[in-house]
Amino acid sequence: MGILENKQRARLFYRYLSQVYDRINPFIWNEEMRDEAIEMLDIQPGDSVLDVGCGTGFATEGLIQQTDNVYGLDQSAHQLDKAYQKFGKRGPVKFHMGDAERLPFADDRFDIVWSSGSIEYWPNPVTALEELRRVGKPGGKVLVVGPDYPDSTLFQKAADAIMLFYDEAEADRMFREAGFEQFGHTIQQASPNSPRAITTLAHISEA
Repeated sequence: MGILENKQRARLFYRYLSQVYDRINPFIWNEEMRDEAIEMLDIQPGDSVLDVGCGTGFATEGLIQQTDNVYGLDQSAHQLDKAYQKFGKRGPVKFHMGDAERLPFADDRFDIVWSSGSIEYWPNPVTALEELRRVGKPGGKVLVVGPDYPDSTLFQKAADAIMLFYDEAEADRMFREAGFEQFGHTIQQASPNSPRAITTLAHISEA
């Protein structure tokens, strides 16, 4: 387990990263990648969408263009403060402070559950994926974006020491263990030399 796969350390990390997050993020996860992922969901007006690990609201900004019914959740007060500056505390997005492994929402609540740039900090990713499936409606969709495992052995060792990086085989295992039966992966990249993102679109069973 990487040093940032610990909730207390991750909160401390984002206390400082929140100050520069929106300036650094486009080099790894930019608007074009975000919008490409959003298109995979075919969000309809009126769909209820939950953004888990919403951070400063970068993905939320794209989601709110598709539907007025968007919720954001993050465990970092400092990241949420930045999101409040964009949307307001009582603006169009309903924000909650909370834990991805214990989502404060009822079963079958959302048409779409989204999470980008968050899974890598989850100490128990399968548990959190189960939660994403639990709060999604039958027939709904779950989209998760995380860091693809590096090809270089040196970078692999560094990645493993910091946080969760995973390849498609590991994504298959996690999503299956979380109870998903239908899902697929897409590799996204800001530029040829930038880190790769692995984007998984999963469908929640109707049964």
